[in-house]
Amino acid sequence: MTFEIAIVLGIIALAVVLFVSERMSIDTVAILTLTLLMLTGILTPEEGFAGFSNPATITVACMFIISTAIFKSGALSSVGVALTRIGRKNYLLCLLALMLIAGTLSAFINDTAVVALLMPVVVQVSDDIQVSPSKLLIPLSFGSLLGGVCTLIGTSTNILVSGIAQAQGQAPLGMFEFTPAGMLFLLLGIGYMFFVGRHLLPSRKKPKDLSEEFNLGAYLTEVVLLPESPSVGEPLEKSGLVQNLDVEVMQVTRQGMKLQATPSLVLQTDDVLKVRCRMEKFKKLKEEKGIMLKSEKKLDDELHLNNSKLYEAIVTPNSYMEGKSLKALNFRAYNGGASVLAIRHRDEIVHEKPGHVKLSSGDVLLISATEQQAQQLRQNDDILLISQTERSPYDYSKIVPVLAISAGVVLTAAAGLAPIALSAVAGVVLLVLFRCIRGDEVYKAIDWKVVVMLAGLLSMGAALQKTGAARLLADYLIAGLGQYGPHVLLSVFFFITFMATNFMSNNATAALLAPIAIVTAEEMGVSVRPFLMAVAYAASLSFMTPMGYQTNTMIYGPGNYRFSDYLKVGTPLNLLFWLLASLIIPFFFPF
Repeated sequence: MTFEIAIVLGIIALAVVLFVSERMSIDTVAILTLTLLMLTGILTPEEGFAGFSNPATITVACMFIISTAIFKSGALSSVGVALTRIGRKNYLLCLLALMLIAGTLSAFINDTAVVALLMPVVVQVSDDIQVSPSKLLIPLSFGSLLGGVCTLIGTSTNILVSGIAQAQGQAPLGMFEFTPAGMLFLLLGIGYMFFVGRHLLPSRKKPKDLSEEFNLGAYLTEVVLLPESPSVGEPLEKSGLVQNLDVEVMQVTRQGMKLQATPSLVLQTDDVLKVRCRMEKFKKLKEEKGIMLKSEKKLDDELHLNNSKLYEAIVTPNSYMEGKSLKALNFRAYNGGASVLAIRHRDEIVHEKPGHVKLSSGDVLLISATEQQAQQLRQNDDILLISQTERSPYDYSKIVPVLAISAGVVLTAAAGLAPIALSAVAGVVLLVLFRCIRGDEVYKAIDWKVVVMLAGLLSMGAALQKTGAARLLADYLIAGLGQYGPHVLLSVFFFITFMATNFMSNNATAALLAPIAIVTAEEMGVSVRPFLMAVAYAASLSFMTPMGYQTNTMIYGPGNYRFSDYLKVGTPLNLLFWLLASLIIPFFFPF
């Protein structure tokens, strides 16, 4: 092992630890890795930054734009209506239709967008047919994952693996090269969920009252600041009410005018503060010096009085809100005064100081909002309201050009008339020229965290290849398992990939293993294709953990799932796919 190889393996080991621990966001880790590889001289700046101009990165960015244009046109608005009609007839029929619809859409559209489209519908349908959402949300996520492996553009992982192959002198993967084996994975997955998986799904009924579900039990009271109150003259965030009693001030009324309860607002005598607190804090509030209780009421009464409702909203994957608190985001001010009452993070519900909690993807926010505030929340791309299914305004006149251009992108690339990156860029240009999407919407549509992450991850593959680290690891694999032939090695690659992707980013897993798979095949003197396909398929077939894939994270809170639910339902499915892949990949992609 050379010194350079040791450096590369050390940097990648650090990256893997950070990926698994989730101490930093994936895109931050990817850029950190890229920077370290350049600072240590492993990669030149030209080699390091090449990932930003790689066809894979460009294609993924363009597909975000095309997916957004499709959704904004209203081309898929009838999907939710159709699913609602089917779902109200029969649970089993609903499960089949849900997985087929999610799988079909995800083959051509970003799977997180598909889950975002269908999740509110699924929650509403489950309520209509008196079935727990937990019986339908895992099938929704799994269906979208299975559809993603059916085409090149079905998931960013497929495009990433194709980009790595192309960078290392291999032919890029074709648009429908994934389809034959991918369809078998999809059918097996649907069959498993229909006959076996549905019996393993938990049935956790959601209380009809969201305040009961989040165990609020909160009181609202109005207090008047008397002249002798220590809080008079102090900024709200430093006042005794907030610092000592740890209550949440929701509104300040001064001389008849309602003011926003901003942290810097200086309190004055006779200010009327609307305060939310739990029973134990409410008792202490009564004893506080310098305040007078004006009125007290239960939360439900206050909601009714203010024409407010409770809404559930999910922090979406790669949201700007990740890693930040509601207080730092000034959430209430930027969302028309809507107030977050509680946060569900995995199995924990946070009532005390929800504004100070650092948010993670998949966190569920319980929000008190008027209908006008809810409309504003629906325009927030960083959260997804799931407590209602009102449709956004669509421009139906754009449906035909959007679908025609999108189909043109796919068919042009599939027919080999142009590379997928060029076809996708041309499609975006046409969408803008035909005014199917505005110029400012183009930039908003791109998930820049994913783009930056892909660019950074591609540098890992380049470093593994350049230093010979990939060859060294491939030699170890061949020395240990080569005697059993390429079939066994391919099966091992599939197993390692799907196990790793359950605990860290699927794209990171593919970026690490694809270069090693290429070198392993070359060293054995067999075709590279089956090994590449094994990594691509396995990296997207992640069913055993909630953090294995973004869609699994999205449904965790709304489905009221536990970590063990994914293990119970997903482990048998992953093992079935491992056996199936070991048989069908060599059949469709001979050695």
